Amino acid sequence: MTAIHPWQQAAWEQLQHMRERLPHAILFYGAEGTGKTGFIEAFAQSLLCENVRPDGHACGECASCGWFAQQNHPDYRRVRPEALEDEAAAAEGEDADGDKKKSAKSASKEIRIEQIRSLADFMNISTHRQGLRVVVLYPAEALNMPASNALLKTLEEPPPGTVFLLSSNSIDRLLPTILSRCRKFALPMPAHDEALAWLQAQGVQDADSWLREQGGAPLLALAQAESGNREELDVLLHLLARPSADAALKAAERLSKAPLASLVAWEQRWLYDLLSCKLSGTVRYYPRYQRELAALAASVHTAGVLKAIKGVTERRAVADHPLSPKLFVEDMLLEYTLCCT
Repeated sequence: MTAIHPWQQAAWEQLQHMRERLPHAILFYGAEGTGKTGFIEAFAQSLLCENVRPDGHACGECASCGWFAQQNHPDYRRVRPEALEDEAAAAEGEDADGDKKKSAKSASKEIRIEQIRSLADFMNISTHRQGLRVVVLYPAEALNMPASNALLKTLEEPPPGTVFLLSSNSIDRLLPTILSRCRKFALPMPAHDEALAWLQAQGVQDADSWLREQGGAPLLALAQAESGNREELDVLLHLLARPSADAALKAAERLSKAPLASLVAWEQRWLYDLLSCKLSGTVRYYPRYQRELAALAASVHTAGVLKAIKGVTERRAVADHPLSPKLFVEDMLLEYTLCCT
């Protein structure tokens, strides 16, 4: 049975009030790394379960739950980018020989129109147990434009007995027409203390630092802590603490293969800390760099920090599809250096 996280309990209870008059499409949105995917898959399983518990969770014992656990339920489809499929297969030890698994470079990070069109046959046949069909799609912002338009047509004329459960980390990147055809359901960030207690229960050492560095997202913090890798983050932070053009170019060379969306998020948090440190002396995300932030805050102009914040925010929109990762990182770091020196 797919479980939800402790901080999602109130949202789960709220969701149960929608079951009697279930919308044909629900868009769950919130910050990355808070457990949205597990939440919507738990809800999908409960919608297909033949013996739902009083609290709305799936029973975990019926035939439907058995099929769901084996990922072969005939009335369930999951749509996500090919790159996520490869990551899941790698995590489960599949395709170890490499014969079928595509390289990370060739696996698409988008949801393509072929994936949406492939749902047509699924939606046009009778359900296996005369219940619902459930389609889970995430992250919705990965839909490319042709796929978005194809999905929109389906949402405009939804087939009977079919429920779409979408998840998004960036609701502002979705077509307004798709937003208008979904019931929006917010999944909030957990409180810091609640997320910290959960991480500590998972055995994470230095949980507070990991959690702060990942913007309060507990699942991202857990993944980073388990990897034990702060190398790319520290390369970036060392440059941001002592900005110079030469250092920016050298750092860009080392960071060009890092996830660009992560680099942007890390710099955004640094700039938030820098501005906060300058205005109030407080640091939220990078307490390990309290001394460096204080030193930089004493010399940088507030206008420069605000200009840097504006610039890095604009880069968020193109971080997933840069023309050249290396040039993207160089431009980002040189712009920061210009604003903060």
